[in-house]
Amino acid sequence: MKVRTIAYSAILIAFGVVGGYFIYFPIGASKCTPVQHIINVLAAVLLGPGYAVLTAFCISVIRNILGTGTLLAFPGSMVGAFLAGLLYKKTNSKIAAAAGEIFGTGILGAIIAWPIAKFLLNSDAAAFFFVGPFLLNTTVGSIIAFLILKAVDFAKGSANIKEGQKENKQ
Repeated sequence: MKVRTIAYSAILIAFGVVGGYFIYFPIGASKCTPVQHIINVLAAVLLGPGYAVLTAFCISVIRNILGTGTLLAFPGSMVGAFLAGLLYKKTNSKIAAAAGEIFGTGILGAIIAWPIAKFLLNSDAAAFFFVGPFLLNTTVGSIIAFLILKAVDFAKGSANIKEGQKENKQ
């Protein structure tokens, strides 16, 4: 089972690195990049909080090495992934996982990003400067992830219904 979990994590990491570079869209004056947040919610539900954090960390490291990410990706993605995983583990609710990602990244991660911006990136941004952009990205990504998870549940349900119909005919 651990090999399967690591393989799923690796697939999510690959999608997070590549998708984060190519998948974005404008919302107003900002560029929305929801892939990390989609991955965080999916990893939280499929793999649990520990692997969700590890997946978020690996995506952030690789994107920083490639020059497509920033140091601010670390607090947002990791806090959001952890909170999403923890809430899913406690409630078994996909909406709770999405809400955990939104609050963890959009609020907590954005606030934690301020000292990183101030001291490591030498930016004088205000403490709540990151809340708006982080919240926008994570809300869009979390909604997309929730819809993906609901679609998978629906597909599983449809497959079970069809399987039951086949058994009834025999």
